[in-house]
Amino acid sequence: MPIDYSLTDSVAEIVLNDPAKLNALDEAALAELSAAFTLAADEGARAVILRGEGRAFCAGRDISHVDPATDDAFGYLDGVVTPLLRQISEFPAPTFAVATGACLGVGLGLLVASDVVYVADTARIGSPFANLGATLDSGGHALFVERLGAHRALDLIYTAELMTGAEAVAAGLFSRVVPEAEVLEFTRERAARAARGATGAFLASKRLVQRIRDERIDLWESIADENRAQAELCASDDYAEGFAAFQEKRQPVFGR
Repeated sequence: MPIDYSLTDSVAEIVLNDPAKLNALDEAALAELSAAFTLAADEGARAVILRGEGRAFCAGRDISHVDPATDDAFGYLDGVVTPLLRQISEFPAPTFAVATGACLGVGLGLLVASDVVYVADTARIGSPFANLGATLDSGGHALFVERLGAHRALDLIYTAELMTGAEAVAAGLFSRVVPEAEVLEFTRERAARAARGATGAFLASKRLVQRIRDERIDLWESIADENRAQAELCASDDYAEGFAAFQEKRQPVFGR
């Protein structure tokens, strides 16, 4: 699969570009996608947009040539998919995903790993695996149970019914729902805004949110983390610039 990459004004745009296959991903495509994120980090991207070309974001794994008798599903998921999801989750700048059309399996996992997901009203999100004799993967169980509860999660899994983009956002799965014709420009504008922002402060919040999510720390431990993060930011150029801009009544210029 071609993975397209561009960098403009410190915003990297990474595009899954195999619309004929609904941007389904095999191991080679996942390696290309990982390389694109590595390049974005190496080139100092201050925000990343991940999207799919055509009528789907990503329909999941490309199983068109997979033989179930010899398939190494664990090797594909644990050896290839999970490291990529970690790479995206740990990217050293804000990441944005544009969810359009089918967002399933590994495609859903790519959304889970992104910091912010803007969802087209036409998106379709859920677990189609009941029709394959397989199970939901790539972080789907954690997302559904955390946001929807155990009963709704299993309802989606057992029935293979898909949620619309509007339903997914209303249920708290992702950030906002936007009309399909507007969602890409909507995302580009917000990614550009983030790229002009204080990246160090954003990354501090990213780590705080991930720790609350993954380690289930309590209120007071979270406050202690915030206090330490703020103390560290005090020594940064962005902190000095932000305060100077406020006091001088001008717009801050971060990342100089």
